[in-house]
Amino acid sequence: MGILEVKGVNKRFGGLQALGDVNLSVAENTVHAIIGPNGAGKSTLLNCLVGKLIPDTGSVMFGGQSVLGRKPHEINQMGISRVFQTPEIFGDLTVLENILIPCFAKRDGSFRMHAYEQFANEKELIAKADAILEDVNMLDKRDMHSASMSRGDKRRLEMAMCLVQEPRLLLLDEPTAGMARADTNNTIDLLKEINEKRDITMCIIEHDMHVVFSLAERITVLAQGTPLVEDTPDNIKGNPKVQEAYLGEAAH
Repeated sequence: MGILEVKGVNKRFGGLQALGDVNLSVAENTVHAIIGPNGAGKSTLLNCLVGKLIPDTGSVMFGGQSVLGRKPHEINQMGISRVFQTPEIFGDLTVLENILIPCFAKRDGSFRMHAYEQFANEKELIAKADAILEDVNMLDKRDMHSASMSRGDKRRLEMAMCLVQEPRLLLLDEPTAGMARADTNNTIDLLKEINEKRDITMCIIEHDMHVVFSLAERITVLAQGTPLVEDTPDNIKGNPKVQEAYLGEAAH
């Protein structure tokens, strides 16, 4: 059994069948990619994984517990963090202040920003933030206001904000969208390091096949809301059904 188990998930929006009998198993400490053309149901599935959408039927279990019907802060407390397609950071705050924000979220999901200097454990908090910034190669930018950073650095910062929560599962929605190739390659290297050093399971939705085949150990291909195949990257590349439905020349 995987750390993330999706069984028999169906989701309709009016007359549209967005997901049809989706089954997915993600093994712990692996990188699992979900690919498919636009409209295949990738985002709908991701929203079900974080409790944002409740399937019409089926179950979504993380670590043996259902995520369905839980609020976002409860999902985070279970050990699930999400990186959005567009980096969600606070541009008027410094890099360090962005990293510290999750430390001040209350258990009931409410939040009030304090100056971190007010905390008795200020040194411990900053030391933790600095360690994470070093891991994502941003320690030299800790006092920079994040609004002025490149998209690649904003993505790194958002990942650091997830890491400070010490997740067991990191869900990434097109983490390299809008990036230049150099930033994309740097992000690939960063994700590999995070997966290996921190033993964090990753589930990635991505259109860039260079990213998918550089990172994923297993790939699930969706077609019109239904899983077409789940296999290793090498087998996915050579699967004629996948080639016909989606990959084409992108796999080569």
